[in-house]
Amino acid sequence: MSGTVPISITGCGALSVLGHDVASHLEAIGGKPTRFRPLSEMAGAPTGFEGQHAGWIEPRSLLAHRKWSPLSAAAIHVAREALASAAWTAEERRDTAIFFGTSRGALAGWSEDWPGRRPFRVMAASNSLSAEPAAAVGSEFGIEGPWQVQSSGCCSGLDALGMAKLWLDAGHSSRALVISVDLPLTSAVLQAYADTGILSSKDQCEPLSAESDGMIPSEGAAAICLEAHDVNQAAQLMSYQTSTESGDPLGGAAENPALVGLMAKAIHAHGTPELVVLHASGTRAQFSTEPASVRSATADPFPMLPMKQWTGHTVGASGLLESALITAPAPHRPLADYSPRNIVFKIASSMGGKHSLVALRLPS
Repeated sequence: MSGTVPISITGCGALSVLGHDVASHLEAIGGKPTRFRPLSEMAGAPTGFEGQHAGWIEPRSLLAHRKWSPLSAAAIHVAREALASAAWTAEERRDTAIFFGTSRGALAGWSEDWPGRRPFRVMAASNSLSAEPAAAVGSEFGIEGPWQVQSSGCCSGLDALGMAKLWLDAGHSSRALVISVDLPLTSAVLQAYADTGILSSKDQCEPLSAESDGMIPSEGAAAICLEAHDVNQAAQLMSYQTSTESGDPLGGAAENPALVGLMAKAIHAHGTPELVVLHASGTRAQFSTEPASVRSATADPFPMLPMKQWTGHTVGASGLLESALITAPAPHRPLADYSPRNIVFKIASSMGGKHSLVALRLPS
């Protein structure tokens, strides 16, 4: 649960169909839900999925690094923004721990060519590693602290954030850089989603609508800088917990008692939240079970907010991306209609029945 040392969020970075930085994301989220485009309009579109609506990062050249994989290039991009926002010196960066989360790993640019990229052949083995982004970020920014990778499906990014908190709570480091990237728009990944029956046929994501017929796959990346002390006017990461519905491998059960339990524990520790940001992927199973499970944890009222109507489902990166947008040091967050001034819960859920939850305290 929560530790005795305050964990402050001092920098954030974001990259997705909504833009190249946190500011562009906050501006987009202030408007109407995204109308996603068919993959036939994307350079290097995966064969057989030209009609699938999705969200992708443009221009494609942004991630066409010769040395590093597209996955690593996205990680470097968001890390650069987060580190600049946190204003860490070279000395402060040196001993920082890196926690990286991804669900689909390095398939993009490895199993299929990335448009316009001319990779160094000698880097082929490195580029195929899902762990390369952690090493790449360390190399590019002079970070010599330990790094590790979380891969827990759609919980990957939020679990990386939670593992970083546990690391800082234990006193192993005073700073951590948390990054998550997923680039799921490859033929193999999309075919797996199609076979499972979770892709949407629509051009808009309606995560809390009974008419929602699936998720809209999207590329995304995020980074968050954590410091193990109280920073004035910074959001704080208060607690992290995770649990599993052991008998629900595909996440389609009518009830989610493990999620109810996570909510109950978080409420016991922090009180009723002023807002819960749901996983809300857009699948029918999520629509039918997640809101009801979250509500059943307490009789006290609170609003719930989905965010994938703007970003699409960035898979493992979604939990960290949404956390970054909730807590970004900016005058106008994407929560203006809810006006939270204290505790917000962010939930992520994965196939396998896994749920993760972080409690975030926003500055007043």
